[in-house]
Parts: sequence; structure tokens; C-alpha cells
Amino acid sequence: MPSESSPARSREFDVLVLGAGPAGLAATVAASRTGQNVGLVDDNPDLGGQIWRGDRPRPSSREALRMFESIRHTRFESLQGTRVVGTAGPGALLAESSGELVELKYRSLILATGARERFLPFPGWTLPNVVGAGGLQALVKAGLAIEGKTVVLAGSGPLLLAVAALLVKKGARLAGIFEQAPLAKLIRFGLGLWSHPAKVAQAVSLRRTIGRVPYRAGCWPVEAVGDEWVRAVKLSNGRSEWSIDCDYLAAGFGLVANLELPGLLGCRIQSGGTVVDEFQRTTTPGIYCAGEATGIGGLDLAIMEGSIAGLDASAQSLEARNLIRARDRARKFADDLEQSFGLRDELRHLARPDTIVCRCEDVPASALQQRTSWVDAKLQTRCGMGPCQGRICGSATSFLYGWDRGSVRPPIFPIAVKNLASTLHPAANE
Repeated sequence: MPSESSPARSREFDVLVLGAGPAGLAATVAASRTGQNVGLVDDNPDLGGQIWRGDRPRPSSREALRMFESIRHTRFESLQGTRVVGTAGPGALLAESSGELVELKYRSLILATGARERFLPFPGWTLPNVVGAGGLQALVKAGLAIEGKTVVLAGSGPLLLAVAALLVKKGARLAGIFEQAPLAKLIRFGLGLWSHPAKVAQAVSLRRTIGRVPYRAGCWPVEAVGDEWVRAVKLSNGRSEWSIDCDYLAAGFGLVANLELPGLLGCRIQSGGTVVDEFQRTTTPGIYCAGEATGIGGLDLAIMEGSIAGLDASAQSLEARNLIRARDRARKFADDLEQSFGLRDELRHLARPDTIVCRCEDVPASALQQRTSWVDAKLQTRCGMGPCQGRICGSATSFLYGWDRGSVRPPIFPIAVKNLASTLHPAANE
């Protein structure tokens, strides 16, 4: 018979923050002001999240500089390299750290779980050197040699410009930036920036860095061409197609919120985000949510939401209320962003019958077209049952077929077998 799992080590906090990106850092700074015992959990080795990955020694923006300076003077306990995998009953989570199970108890919990890129299947998208835009950004920050390499950026959203600026600084040859949103929508969005001078300055700075790199709206990738790795990409504007040679194709179609943990904790999910009230409280008592997990909104909104959540969770509700109006202005900008960069219908029809949709289980589009739901697809094709647990194909099939992924089950991340029993039967640790 299998041996019973060993009891988890236990830690207890007044306020526990999950996610060390901008929202999580802002929440940590705010919650620590009154001397609360604050814990900050993140599965990365350093603070900053995806947007500020590797920025701590040398911040790349004024926002990052201010935040890292604030966090340097903040008292909290940092649990880096720690990944939450399940729950351990009311007011407690189970996490893995260095291969061992840790029980994290809390009075208040702030979820700042961020977002991930949305990938959409098209012929050739599984070729080596076809990566997400944010994925290439992370690889370059981690030391990938990109100098002299020809890169095509395609997909949707302001992230394409930020990645382009980094690639130019690192010596890449950008063959073009291809945004799927129509030009008319982008013009309306640009005209609306007059009330956000900081955003205008940021856009001008990015454009200056990018220089003469072509930027074309109303265009999208239809096929990545190559043998052992990508050699070229075919693009379309709906009227004609053309090819561009490249060493890398970075294709990302916006972001989707990481909602596995809010869902597991019983928080209400709606329209791709966790439902919160004016103080960032979720529908589950004692649990807050901030940043992209409430809906994709960008840096300013994430910092504002994190600050409000941290203040309210540490009994500083008056200070939190003073930030609500500024938070709502930032949310309005986020709504404009979503409307301007919404995905066009043509992207639903890029995959051919033999195009892989679920990369983990090699499930082609032809095997999914007759399925009626996410559960039906899992049962009949194993779509979504691989190591990524549907994080890639789940958002793709939601867009392609309108499927709802439904309930979340633990563990929400892959976990060592010796710890698995504890995530399924928390009482084993009592």
C-alpha cells in the first residue's frame, strides 16, 4: 500500500499575496504599512512578474523604479520559487516549494495571479522558433541571443510594441509588426489618448525606439512555413497574401487572465475575469483579486487595484476609498483597449483540419469540430489533459468554439507524486 504523505510545513500570515507582478507588489506595499504580517508568494525566482522580469537590478521604467524602491523599504516575507497547487480548507492553501509541500494560512488573501498569452492555432504554429510575443520577450530577457536575427511580430495588442522595442535594443532585425485590429479602430483609440498624456508619452517613446520598423494594421498570420524550424510566415489582410522570410515568428493574440486559483476558491468568474466590488473584494469572503485576473487592464490599473486590495485587506479602507476614482479612470482606459484590439472573426478559421490545436496531446482541429463542449472534447480526444492542463488550448477553443472550461480541480499545476495525495485530501495533513 502507498505510504501516507508527510505533513506539510505550515506558515501563517495576516495578509497573503499571490503573485509578485505589479498588482501583487502594490498590494504588498499597501498591506504592510500598518505592520501586518504579510507574505508574498510567487513561483519565479525574483520579483517583478512577466512585465518586470529581470528589472529589479536595473529598472527599465519609472514605474518599475518607483515600485522596486518602495518594496525595498517594505517589511514582508518573500516566498519565491513557491507555487500554489491547491487548497487546505478555509483560510489555507497548499503550495510546493523546493519539492516540499507548504501549508499557507491567511486571514486575508489577495490574488494577483496575472495573465498569460492567448495562442491561436494556424498551420505551422507548432514549428520551432514560432513563439508567443511575450514568450520571446521573456527568452530575450533571460539571455537568448537575438542580435542579427530576423523577427516578425504578429497578433494583437500593445504588447507587440513593447516587445518590438526590446528586440530593437537587442539588435534584432524586425521585418514588421502586423496587428490584426483594423486601422480605423486603432485611429479612434489613438485619438482617445488625449486624456491620458502619460500613455501618449509612452507610445511616442516606443515608436521612437522602434524607428522605421513597418507597422501594419488589419493583417494577421495565416501560416508559418519551414521544415526543422520556421523559415517564413504567410500573412493576409483579407484581400491578398504575401510571405516574409524570418528566423523567428512571435505571434500573440492578446492576454487571458489566470483564473484557475480564483475558480478553485469559489470566486465568481464572469466575462473572462474575477468579479470584484469597489474594494477589490471577490464573492468569497476574505479573498481579494487585483490586476489582470480581474480582466485585462494594463499596468496602471493593476497597480491601482493592487493598492486598493492591500489597503482594504489591512483595515485601511478610508485610504483605499481615496483611490477608487483614479482606479475607475484607469479601468475606462482598459475598456477602450479591449474594444480597440478585439479579435476579428477571420482568426477563427485559420486552422486546417490537420492543424494541431492541443499541443500536449496532439489533437488536430478535425477531431474537435464535431465535439459539443470542453468536457466532451476532453472525454473523446484528451484535449486539455496534457501537462499545461488546458492553459493553451483552453483559451483557443473558447475563442474558436465558444466553449466554457467549467470547474477547476486540484492540483492546478503539475506536482510531485509524493505531494499529490495532500492536494486531493487536505485532511491528510491535519
